Amino acid sequence: MTNQFRLGGDRTIDRLGFGAMRLPQSGLGGPARDPESGRAVLRRAVELGVNHIDTADFYRTQDGSVRANTLIREALSPYPDDLVIATKVGPVFGPDGPGQGTAADLRPQVEANLQSLGLDRLDLVYLRIGTVGPPHGESLAERFEALAALREQGLIRHLGISNVDAGHLAEARTIAPVTAVQNDFHIANRDETAVLDACTQAGIAFVPFFPLGGGRADFNDPALVKVAERHRATVQQIALAWLLALSPIVLAIPGTGSVAHLEENLAARSIILTEEDLADLT
Repeated sequence: MTNQFRLGGDRTIDRLGFGAMRLPQSGLGGPARDPESGRAVLRRAVELGVNHIDTADFYRTQDGSVRANTLIREALSPYPDDLVIATKVGPVFGPDGPGQGTAADLRPQVEANLQSLGLDRLDLVYLRIGTVGPPHGESLAERFEALAALREQGLIRHLGISNVDAGHLAEARTIAPVTAVQNDFHIANRDETAVLDACTQAGIAFVPFFPLGGGRADFNDPALVKVAERHRATVQQIALAWLLALSPIVLAIPGTGSVAHLEENLAARSIILTEEDLADLT
């Protein structure tokens, strides 16, 4: 199985990329990280062949002093020609925490990402809907139409959707081409298999936004431990290799604020799971 994916038919990227959420701070709402450490992680990621970085303008410390997009621009601009930067819009943040924005909120959010990243056009923009879990039965049409209009205006190259079910995907595809879907999915949470299957059939990238569980998953499953021991790997490396083995359209974006952890994650690219491994992990 190839380690590359042709995103939207025009951008070839490595299937193991990097998620920038943990660059500004340690965990959600955790303490701020040293910005230079974040820049070092980004530079090392690109050195090791990462050419797909997932971010958002709202990936920042609570006081806004450290922002993922700013770190990306400072560390990597002028950007390599083959680098794809994906971002997401939709959520709004107030005193009571995150909520869902409206179609009118999307242009300012897209423009904020353009400015903070120092770009004239965004490679891939996801419309993120809902809060915890896909909002089943809720239409995304008005918001996705607004995002599609920004694509027609040249501000966005490709469109994606996030935190969605198969119905949302079908609805979005009647409005504009969907290049990628980003959902909560990992070896210990396979609830979104129907969406994964729909993406596989359509050749749409499926990008788990918590490929290693986001700190909430139990990776002490005996089968996972057995396969890791067989490959002399960590269970996290096996979890990433399992994702890449599921389907050629799966892209993984593990994130970290540590160069050593980054290197450990990217070493999963060299792990080839056997049929016996995959049977054990079923």
